[in-house]
Amino acid sequence: MRSIIIAMLSCGAFAFAAAAAEKPVELKPGPGADKVEANCAACHSLDYIKMNSPFLNAAGWDAEVTKMIGAFGAPISPADATTIGDYLKAHYGQ
Repeated sequence: MRSIIIAMLSCGAFAFAAAAAEKPVELKPGPGADKVEANCAACHSLDYIKMNSPFLNAAGWDAEVTKMIGAFGAPISPADATTIGDYLKAHYGQ
């Protein structure tokens, strides 16, 4: 039992150290980047933006913003949603 607890604590310490060494995601500069960082990073890593950018066109980004608000309840104002969508389409669209 003691060895299990030690193993669990060791794994947790390793995971914490690995997370601490992660570099923050830097978005491409542009109008709306601040709204993306403030609204999107409140719920998930900004890595998702870079990971999905090869797959999403303008309609795809609009659908993602709509999904985050409608399905997941992201508290984003309509004005910020438009700004976020415009930023994502301009900097991470196909």
